[in-house]
Amino acid sequence: MDFKPTNMKVDFNEFFSSSAKCMKPSAIRALLSVVNQPGVISFAGGFPNPETFPIEDLKTIMMEVLEEEGAKALQYGGTDGNWALREELAKRYVNEGLDIDKDNIIITTASQQAIDLTAKVLLDPGDIVICGLPSYLGALQAFSTYQAKLVGAEKDEELEAVVRAMCLAGKKPKFIYAIPDFQNPTGITMTLEQRQYLVRIARKYDILILEDSPYKEIRFEGEHLPYLYSMAPERTIMLGTFSKTFAPGFRLGWIVAPKEFIHQINLAKQSADLCSPTFDQFVAARYLKKGLFEKNLVGTVEMYRKKRDLMLKSLEEYMPEGVTWTKPDGGLFLLVKLPEWYDARDLFEVALQKNVAFVIGEAFFCDGSGKNTFRVNYSFMDDESIIEGVKRLASAIEDFMRK
Repeated sequence: MDFKPTNMKVDFNEFFSSSAKCMKPSAIRALLSVVNQPGVISFAGGFPNPETFPIEDLKTIMMEVLEEEGAKALQYGGTDGNWALREELAKRYVNEGLDIDKDNIIITTASQQAIDLTAKVLLDPGDIVICGLPSYLGALQAFSTYQAKLVGAEKDEELEAVVRAMCLAGKKPKFIYAIPDFQNPTGITMTLEQRQYLVRIARKYDILILEDSPYKEIRFEGEHLPYLYSMAPERTIMLGTFSKTFAPGFRLGWIVAPKEFIHQINLAKQSADLCSPTFDQFVAARYLKKGLFEKNLVGTVEMYRKKRDLMLKSLEEYMPEGVTWTKPDGGLFLLVKLPEWYDARDLFEVALQKNVAFVIGEAFFCDGSGKNTFRVNYSFMDDESIIEGVKRLASAIEDFMRK
């Protein structure tokens, strides 16, 4: 039989799984093609500043790895990750009060994969996830892909009421998702009392805790607070990453959890990508072992502190009356709030005309609220662009409010 090309078209929508049909594009990724045009000052991304990348140190370490362990570093690796890297990570956590060893850690392809794998092994369609209002968009997308029902709790006092109501209805939540330190998108940090309260609720109702911790080390002031994992190790799954503090292009993250859970994640990861980049893991392990991570982190935190200060100063100086914003003690973001009758989606178009961009806040609210909010990043832009960008943003808001 002669098979020839045909003009026949296949409607792949008829073949996509129900999970695939639940996938939605990232509001942030969709913006990038628009805001990355010449002349646009973009506060939309969550990029670390490339000036913090330890390029010279990495040149040296990469050559060492290739010369001393090249054959192993360029080969497939174990699914659980490089032994030396997990050992170094475990040491750092033990120094911060966690009772773990390397077998409590599995390396992932950045923390976004860690979120996805966790959702894959925990969530059945219809399962309930409790999350903050607002909360990290990438996590909300991952949970929705596995057809979870997302229920938001804005204030501490709402958490137990929400959980109790679900349990009484026979729909006990599977886990509580939290970013305790310098949350994305608000930059807000949970107090010690708030952490204790969350743990108390999780234990009372026998719910897991998913602790997302990408920003904890980027603290500008105040005391370091304990990990939720250190407070409830029996039920907490903690996610970490190098993307905000080291090199996002390495795409290295990890999960810290009870060993029974790590075993199940290992099985899920085998079918996802077999192993995370082996060479990157060898390099990262040496970088940690040499003490270079802590050394470079000092400069990174100081740079971001200055940019945070400049952003807050500029907002105070230029923003019109009625506009408010969070004041983070660390991290990369803050959330701006317009008077409640305004919609940031409409403002976005006005702002883009003035060549400045942000991320619409509604995307971070699982209940569709937050229409009058938007997220601003201060880590990536240079100082001059921060000032000029805030001026443009303030001008856009003033024009928008006059309409």
